Amino acid sequence: MTTLTVTHGAVEHTPVHFDDLDAMGILHNSRYAVLVERAIGQWWADRGVSFTGGRPTSPDAFNAVREYAITFHRPVTSVGDIAVHFWLAKLGTTSADYRFRVTSLDGADVYAEGRRVNIRLDPATMRPAPWTDHAREIAAPLLGA
Repeated sequence: MTTLTVTHGAVEHTPVHFDDLDAMGILHNSRYAVLVERAIGQWWADRGVSFTGGRPTSPDAFNAVREYAITFHRPVTSVGDIAVHFWLAKLGTTSADYRFRVTSLDGADVYAEGRRVNIRLDPATMRPAPWTDHAREIAAPLLGA
């Protein structure tokens, strides 16, 4: 099997486990959000933006999902790795507007696609706060089509 290659954004492989499947043997709808979360989180963690010991390694790690929308195209019916292709449609002052596709590893099967908006928060006030210049540099490769 070939691996999905993309012209914009990033692709992370994420495992589907047996307990992610529902009684019908398909990936439960709520698990897609978890798979997208893990893919985006891993990408940022690989670049030093994560949590260690319960504390953010960067101010930009302190953010929350504001919006989430997904359209399902076909069910995932087995365990194993899948691909999550994601990119930034826009990086605003305090928001990050992601688009994503959940696909087979080669990209031939698109299981779902959607949108997710994160807001960077000030930990003291829990109000929106601007992304740092450092985050903007890291995020540059995610900006795309």
